Amino acid sequence: MNHTFDITIKNRDIFYHFLETIPLELLNKVPAGFNNNIFWNIKHTVVTQQALVYGLSGLPLHVSNDDVQGYKKGTKPEGDITQDDVDLCKNQLHALIKKTEEDWNNGLFTNYKEYTVTTKTTLSSAKEAIEFNNFHEGIHLGYVLALKRVLGI
Repeated sequence: MNHTFDITIKNRDIFYHFLETIPLELLNKVPAGFNNNIFWNIKHTVVTQQALVYGLSGLPLHVSNDDVQGYKKGTKPEGDITQDDVDLCKNQLHALIKKTEEDWNNGLFTNYKEYTVTTKTTLSSAKEAIEFNNFHEGIHLGYVLALKRVLGI
């Protein structure tokens, strides 16, 4: 699992860089033809990782219920985010993956409620959810790169 967590961290490094370097105004911008913005895509990966790994394992999530409601599948930005929102997300990007790795190494994930994702892949364990999460985050990295191109950044 070390390699799997390493992939996640490297993707989160890219997301972190975007949050550090893209102006708040552009993080909030939803271009024509898109449903979401750069920030939503990044925060959505944070929330989804927690839901897929912790939630389906019957464990408490390390994100707020407001975050879950605002960034779960099927949502879209309902207003502009602030620099405080960006700063929180920057902190969550790495801290929550490190926490997941620690919890994995400590054997915390003993139960799992089977779940079929949009791509029709059925997740049957936390291990599968952690592995699938990298695929999911890659999709959203692609969205962010497309948004950056459309926004001219």
